[in-house]
Amino acid sequence: MSLNAIALQIAEDLKIKELYERMSKNSFDEVILATNPSMEGDATAMYLHDRLDQYGVRITRLALGLPVGGDLEYADQNTLLRALAGRQKLD
Repeated sequence: MSLNAIALQIAEDLKIKELYERMSKNSFDEVILATNPSMEGDATAMYLHDRLDQYGVRITRLALGLPVGGDLEYADQNTLLRALAGRQKLD
């Protein structure tokens, strides 16, 4: 589930209260956000990052870009830009 300004979805629908409780009661090194590759997913990731930053843990998001087996011919500009931003060095 993501934040959705158009549907006026509120943060309580995302079970953020439960996440805060877990963060307060446990020790974590990292929080990995897995949100949809959409404007709503981006907004949700930014919202959660802003609120979880106070816990002093590393906050990351799953990589976005080209799927395995995907064909570059059918990739749109946003997908290509995200794939470029998440590129990795070959060792």
